[in-house]
Amino acid sequence: MTIHQISVFLENRAGQLAEIAAVLAERNINLRAIHIAETSDYGVLRMIVDRSQEAASVLLEHGFILSMTPVLAVVVPDEPGALARVLGVLAKEQIDVEYMYSVFGLVSDRACMIFRVADVDRLSAVLTANHMTPVAGDVLGIH
Repeated sequence: MTIHQISVFLENRAGQLAEIAAVLAERNINLRAIHIAETSDYGVLRMIVDRSQEAASVLLEHGFILSMTPVLAVVVPDEPGALARVLGVLAKEQIDVEYMYSVFGLVSDRACMIFRVADVDRLSAVLTANHMTPVAGDVLGIH
């Protein structure tokens, strides 16, 4: 159930995000989720795309520095308190969330969150044991 996230290291300059979007668009690669973290010197673009291996290859060809990271997608009911319940289970099990962000749109009228933790297999087992099943990539349109 692990999904491959691409993290691209960005210079803080105008137009770099547009370049990445254009490179992906030229190959008809679709973004499923995107998150940007920044410091004063650089940024990190984290994204889930429909074809991660192809996206990584084309971005590397264009000179971008990147890494691939395993993450887990979790469907969360689209209602108040749903994310708090998921996070409560993780806290109880002492699973530290390094970061998280949401997927574009809803999955079957439910929200979907991407979680980065140190041990995605343990996270998957804990969620499954608590009736919070992780989402396979094909549900998100990832090939």
